Order: sequence, then C-alpha cells, then structure tokens
Amino acid sequence: MKRGRKPTIDAADITRAAMAVADAEGLAAVSMARVAQEMGNATMALYRHVKSKDELLTLMGDAAMDSPPPLPDGEWRDQLAFWSKAVLKAIRKRPWFLQIPISGPPTGLKSLAWFDSALGALKDTPLVAGEKVGIVMGLMTFVHGEARLGVTLAQGFEDDPAAFGSRYGKALREIVDPRRMPALAEILDSGVFDLDDVAAAEDVEAEFDFGLHLFLEGIAAHIGGRA
Repeated sequence: MKRGRKPTIDAADITRAAMAVADAEGLAAVSMARVAQEMGNATMALYRHVKSKDELLTLMGDAAMDSPPPLPDGEWRDQLAFWSKAVLKAIRKRPWFLQIPISGPPTGLKSLAWFDSALGALKDTPLVAGEKVGIVMGLMTFVHGEARLGVTLAQGFEDDPAAFGSRYGKALREIVDPRRMPALAEILDSGVFDLDDVAAAEDVEAEFDFGLHLFLEGIAAHIGGRA
C-alpha cells in the first residue's frame, strides 16, 4: 500500500511541538532533532520553516505567553497591578519561558499585545510617550525578576521547606556578627526570619505584592510631580 504525502507543516506547528517538548521535558530537551521526532518529520524539513534553534526559541518565547486578559475598569494603578499579576501567572504556567535568552525588545505579536495592554493603562495619565515606555519596561523587568526568583525558590522550597522557615533564622544567627553586620543583626533580632514552613511559603506572595506596591507608589509620585 502506497503511503500518502505527509501534511505540510509551518513555523506555528513547529513552535507548538517545541513547546510540548519543553512542557514535558524542560527547555534543555528542545532541539531541532527532538522537535522533528515529536512531529514525526525529518529534521531538515523543519529548517525550511525555522532557520535555527535560536529562531525557534524566539518563537517559543512569544507563543509561551497566553494573550493578555482585558484590563479591568478603574484607574491606572489597579490596571497595572492586574496586568503584573497576569504576567506572573502566565510565566508560572510555563516556567521554562524564563530560560529563553532575551536578545532585544519585544517583536512577537503576543509580546507586543502585552506591551500594548500595559501602555493602555497609562493612556489617561499626563506622562509623555517615553515615560510610558520606560515605566512599562521597568515593570516588566520587575515582574520577570520576581518570577525568576519565585520559580527558583519554589523548587528549593519543594525540596526542603524547613530551609525557608525557622531553620533559616537559626542559621543566620550563627553566621551574622552584630559588629560587622549591625543592620542585619537588628533585623534578625526582630524575628522577621522566624517563620514556620507555611508562613514562609505565603511570604513569597507577600513579597511580590509589597514590591509591586513600591513600584506603583514610585509611578504615582512621578505622575504627581508631572501634574
């Protein structure tokens, strides 16, 4: 029996297959050969649509993020807070996204949609175009950094929860010399690091919220100065 021709593929098909590999095995498992195997195609067939692994990673970086949800009604502060948490949620859905190298400003359609969404939150402010761009890029850097730290810490917490709780405070007390690190010693004495395992897990979310609050307060102060 003669086999029929294999259906044609395109860059979107290749990207989806690569994402399936990354979801199942991690980003390190992604290669043109492995993706070709996932698709049941010859490796060289992929190169007709995607020139290199670097280009594939760029396509994956854009496709990994879901489309941004509509912003809620309200002022810019509430909208940017919503946007930031939506970005964090999207990244946590595919943690391998954080391992993709960033070689330039966003150019993919989904990345640009997220960029547009955050800029839209600032449309009624007195800020000029360059300030809006700077704020959104800074907020994006903050969220990505917090996501990277959170994903890394989450893995460590899963492996050894006690290392993030009261045991951490005890370990610091054995290391920190009040004469050499007086500010840190004072914080230790306050008991801020004497957390049980559950509180330590909740503290990660609280730290993101606090950092986001400070960032938004800084924007508000800048807008107030402009006004």
